[in-house]
Amino acid sequence: MKRIVSFFLIIFSVCSLFALSQTEYEALLKKAEDNTAFYGLDFSGNYTIVQDRPGEGKTLTEAILYRRDTEGKWTILVTGPASEKGKGYLLYDDSIWFYDPADDRFTFTNAKDKFQNSNATNSDFAPQKYYSGYTIESTEDVMLSKLDCVLYTLKAKSGADVDYPMLKLWVTKNDGLVRKKEDYSLSGQKLRTTAVPSYQMVKSGSATYAVPVSMLIQDNLRGKKISGSVQYEKTQITIKNVSFTAVSDAVYTKSYLQMMGSR
Repeated sequence: MKRIVSFFLIIFSVCSLFALSQTEYEALLKKAEDNTAFYGLDFSGNYTIVQDRPGEGKTLTEAILYRRDTEGKWTILVTGPASEKGKGYLLYDDSIWFYDPADDRFTFTNAKDKFQNSNATNSDFAPQKYYSGYTIESTEDVMLSKLDCVLYTLKAKSGADVDYPMLKLWVTKNDGLVRKKEDYSLSGQKLRTTAVPSYQMVKSGSATYAVPVSMLIQDNLRGKKISGSVQYEKTQITIKNVSFTAVSDAVYTKSYLQMMGSR
């Protein structure tokens, strides 16, 4: 009996070493949010977006994203395919505009709208609000494959400008990086699942920043039954040629999109 009691005391002690306090859980969630932003810098990267609709095949979109998070601005210039080239998106003054060079016209869109008819939304390309926009409903120490994570269940704060009223978030304890995210409706229905399998570490000066290598977004509401099983729409986003080199202020303007769209 003494051996059994001692065994369970050892197990409890070991588990306690890895358990986080409430303050540490909150700090880790804040770090997860901070890791999605690059304040004081211009960020740019080449994005390849592959949309997979079961039974319909795949479509590809290529784009360049420019972000200036300190000022809350970003510009997305679509570079391919040829039929979409020159289209663009611009965020400034908390407004998102879509530009179509075919008729040289800007139309208003919003953060929740789909990007180029994919399963990604416009807000997926901006800093996230995991800590500032949500409250922690519960936490759980879990393993995601071989990754030691905290699983957060989050509920949107009253009046918060967020896309989904509820989230589940898997964050690795050692670096505060989001590895998986599930978006839910207020009724608890799962809407989307996002996986971030790996990150690239990019240096800028004396600092190093984590940028996803790729993200896989599954739309849990859009699917087809094929060969007896439901297959959901998926969007694969791959990020390359990441840079933190400063760009001209003109990049974050409507005139820049018009100029690039006319080429």
